[in-house]
Amino acid sequence: MSHATDAPPDPWPPRHLVLRTPRLELRPDDDAGLDELVAVGYRGVHPPEQMPFHVPWTDADPRYLGRGMLQHFWQQRSVLAPENWALHFLVRVEGRVVGVQTIRADDFARRRTVASGSWIGREVQGRGIGTEMRTAVLTFAFDHLGATRATSAAFADNRASLRVSDKLGYRRTGTTTVVRRGEPAEEVQVAVTPDEFVRPDWTVTVDGYPACAGLLGAAPPA
Repeated sequence: MSHATDAPPDPWPPRHLVLRTPRLELRPDDDAGLDELVAVGYRGVHPPEQMPFHVPWTDADPRYLGRGMLQHFWQQRSVLAPENWALHFLVRVEGRVVGVQTIRADDFARRRTVASGSWIGREVQGRGIGTEMRTAVLTFAFDHLGATRATSAAFADNRASLRVSDKLGYRRTGTTTVVRRGEPAEEVQVAVTPDEFVRPDWTVTVDGYPACAGLLGAAPPA
C-alpha cells in the first residue's frame, strides 16, 4: 500500500502575502480586517459634498453600508482566478486598518497590465499614506509579478489622487466623461511603466509571494 507523503497545496496562498513599507503593512483582505475596514468607512472617507468613486457606495443607507462593503469584498475574493483577479490589500498603520489598496488585472499572463484603486479614512489623510501604499503595490507589480504597465484613474477634481499619480511618474493618457451622482464628470486616466516609475529612497519588502504566482497568472520566481 502506498501513502502520499507530500502535503496538499495551500488552498488560499494570498493569506500569507504581505507587503511592508517603513510605515505600512498591506495584506489581502480577511474577515477580521474587513470588520475594521467597515468601521473606517463609517467614520468617513470623504466630505459628503464630494464623490471620488464610480460606484457611490458611501452614499448607501447607513443601515446597510457595512453589509454592502462586506458583500463586495467577499464576492471579489470568491471569483479570484488567474484570468481575472483583484487583490484588496488592507492597509495597516501600527497594526490598525486605515484603508484599502486594490490591484487588479484581466488576462495578466498575456497583457501584463494592472490597474489600481484605493481609499483611506479621513482621519489619516494628508500624511502621505496614499503615496506610500500605492508605491508598495507598484513595486510588487513591477518587481514580482512582472507587470509592464500600471494604470489608474481619478475624477479631475480628485486632486489628492492625481497628485499621488504625478509623484510616482504616471503620465496622463486621456480623459472620459462619467456620470457621477446623475451629473457628467471628467475622469483623468493615467499610466506608468517600470522605467517611468519614480521609486522611493526606502525599500518595499514582499513575503509570501511565490505561492501566489500561479493564482495571479504570473510566472513563478526563478
